Amino acid sequence: MRMMLKVTIPVDKGNTAIKDGSLVKKIQSILADLKPEAVYFTEFDGKRTGMIFFDMKDTSEIPAVAEPWFLAFDANVEIKAVMNSDDLARSQPGMEKAVKNFG
Repeated sequence: MRMMLKVTIPVDKGNTAIKDGSLVKKIQSILADLKPEAVYFTEFDGKRTGMIFFDMKDTSEIPAVAEPWFLAFDANVEIKAVMNSDDLARSQPGMEKAVKNFG
């Protein structure tokens, strides 16, 4: 299942990691294990934030996805199931059923 991982790094932890030179190395190491489909970095609410899209086969993978961020950066982590446009197109029958039953 395609998932979106939003990782928000506290400013003080990010500053420390930048100053000691470990920020990029730690992120690259975590991403190498995760093998994401796409990764984007931005500012969100004044904090360093990554939006990471990856495949999850089983919910038992959640700790392996989240714990590296917690341990490396004390990061806030959110994991959401997401769809791309192909997934949305395949969802049409389910939407039609919902309209028929509840619309």
